[in-house]
Amino acid sequence: MLNTLRRAFSSNPSSKLEQEVARKISKTLLNSGAESLQTMPSLLSSLNSHTVQLVLSNHTLTAETCLDFFYFIKKNYQKPDLRAYITMISKLYRSRKPDKLQKSQKFDEMRNLVNCVAVDGDLSVPVTVIASLVEGACNESKCNRDKFMEKFFDILFRVYADNKMFGEALEVFEHMAKKGLHLDERSCLIYLLALRRGGQVDSCLRFFRRMVDLNVEVTVYSLTILLDGLCKRGEVEVGRKLMEEAAAKGVKANVVTYNAFIEGYFKRLDLGGVKEILKLMEKEGVASNVVTYTLLIHGFSNVGKVEEAQRVFDEMREKIIEADVYVYTSIISCNCRSGKVKRALALFDEMIDKGLIPNAHTYGALIHGVCKAGQMEAAQMLVNEMQSKGIDLNPVIFNTLIDGYCESGMVDEALRLQFVMEKKGLESDVFAYNSIASGLCKLNRKDEAKGLLFAMVERGVSPNTMSFTTLIDIYCKEGSFVEAKRVFREMEEKGNVPNIITYNALIDGYSKRGNMKEAHKLKNELENRGLIPDVYTYTSLIHGECIDGKVDRALKLFNEMPHRGLVPNVVTYTALISGLSKVGKSLEAFKLYDEMKEEGITPDDTVYSLLVGSLHSANV
Repeated sequence: MLNTLRRAFSSNPSSKLEQEVARKISKTLLNSGAESLQTMPSLLSSLNSHTVQLVLSNHTLTAETCLDFFYFIKKNYQKPDLRAYITMISKLYRSRKPDKLQKSQKFDEMRNLVNCVAVDGDLSVPVTVIASLVEGACNESKCNRDKFMEKFFDILFRVYADNKMFGEALEVFEHMAKKGLHLDERSCLIYLLALRRGGQVDSCLRFFRRMVDLNVEVTVYSLTILLDGLCKRGEVEVGRKLMEEAAAKGVKANVVTYNAFIEGYFKRLDLGGVKEILKLMEKEGVASNVVTYTLLIHGFSNVGKVEEAQRVFDEMREKIIEADVYVYTSIISCNCRSGKVKRALALFDEMIDKGLIPNAHTYGALIHGVCKAGQMEAAQMLVNEMQSKGIDLNPVIFNTLIDGYCESGMVDEALRLQFVMEKKGLESDVFAYNSIASGLCKLNRKDEAKGLLFAMVERGVSPNTMSFTTLIDIYCKEGSFVEAKRVFREMEEKGNVPNIITYNALIDGYSKRGNMKEAHKLKNELENRGLIPDVYTYTSLIHGECIDGKVDRALKLFNEMPHRGLVPNVVTYTALISGLSKVGKSLEAFKLYDEMKEEGITPDDTVYSLLVGSLHSANV
């Protein structure tokens, strides 16, 4: 096949007719341009691939003229073959003045033609075949063979990378290496970046090592692309080793490289690793930039290190590094999540004073903070403000508001907001439905909650663990344990794993109905699944044992709690005091009352009534 192609590019004799047609077309192109050929249908009817080749190879025609002819026949008559493409690319490469095409235009045109070769399935051939055709084009045009081949294959390598044709790109790279053609580091960078964006980190690593083996120049930019991919995948140790190897060869990490490690360590919740990188940066004299501070503030915030996030923010200001909207959004979000809404609002005002424009994420963080604090009027004011600035509510902010209204007992307002959301063309997701259903349950509107969850499924929204748990809790409170167990089974069948809240709903339901055997069976089951009973689990069981008159069992459960790191709450104490009072154990009840106060838990009126009742029972 290769020999056939070589012959096609060398001594293929033209018929007199083909030569005459090519001569007439060339003359027309010189005098009138490509569009005038439309008035010569009889001439173009004789057009074939060899005639096209003769025209494109005509040295009297400029690259611009040939390009016009190339696109003319491509649009109106026939699809040029691979040979025509390569000849046209060669013509553009060799073009000099007086062509009107500027250097940048020539490169763009060459790249466009190479891209057509790469993505057109009809032109797809092995790299060795393309190489043979390119070599033939060089021989015919007498251009600098090596320089043209380097340019052509470099463009082809980049084009394959841009089109995510990674196998073909690697084939080109290896061909260039085999032929001793110059391998451009910038092109390798493009390939690495394409692999990284395509999630092919392993291929990225193999290619990087191949670059090193072939002595291709490696810069901190190509190194950082690879390290960023490894860090995002959690392979920071592999990344650290590579960074050390690169440093030994004179390639020093920059702030972007270190930022990748900071992000990677935070992703693994490895604060020690973050500290190591910061020390390394200081040792190497690499200064933190605004991205570094953003990562640190965001990372410390996510792991609940609010004071550390604030310290980093203050340090940033001390070093006179201007915080951008992303930094402010991170620190505002951090303060909101820790309940420091006043501080968050002050930072928001400071940001505005500095001329920074808050975005939807900034408003979303602040709205989340005020909703969490139950300040729904403040939330509405922020919504009005952001809308007045042309920032519309997104699904996340709608969900935040819906959840805020439900937590504040304003479920009807949440339902109104859901209607507004859907009117805007935004579909309610499972989070919105769960929030409203939970809010309805708190107001004892259980039938409405069930109806909402059933409607959710009918609308094609898949229920999650919380949806099933809410439904199970409703059935348990209604005493419909057959239905509760049915939903529990359905939940598991659909791949939703029950959590401690699911089990607590069932345990609480059975305990209140006096079925302690089933309640304890569920406790054992959740422990076998690797779940850990919490204070609500024990409180339900204690309450159930007290209802059943088994106060000794309740006390045993109560005494077991500290050994499991659990602190009884006001409900736990009240349930046990109630049980002791009902069986006339006033002394134990008062002792528990004193213990409750010592723990800093304030008894409510119910406890006082129970204690008075216990005295009456004891006297009787």
